[in-house]
Amino acid sequence: MTEAAHPPHPTPRDYWLIAVVLAVITAAEVAVAYIGVDVVKVPLLFAMAFAKFVIVVGWYMHLRYEKKAYRRLFYLGLIAAPILFGVVLFSFGVLIGS
Repeated sequence: MTEAAHPPHPTPRDYWLIAVVLAVITAAEVAVAYIGVDVVKVPLLFAMAFAKFVIVVGWYMHLRYEKKAYRRLFYLGLIAAPILFGVVLFSFGVLIGS
């Protein structure tokens, strides 16, 4: 891949900005943990965890700069791991209650 086709890597300033955003999201997660209503708490915590996951994978792991084959392997593992986990739980009877 030529230099012109490759997007520029983040600068140190970008990394500090991302760190601040992650810290703010983490502080919000701690604040939400003290909310007494589980109906609101659980979806908010899942949404914030997903946002942090996307930021970390996209920026700190440099996934957006990698070849498509590497990204596809990452996403395959991301999808296959929970499926495998469910199969193992099911095979030991955890999900069916036996």
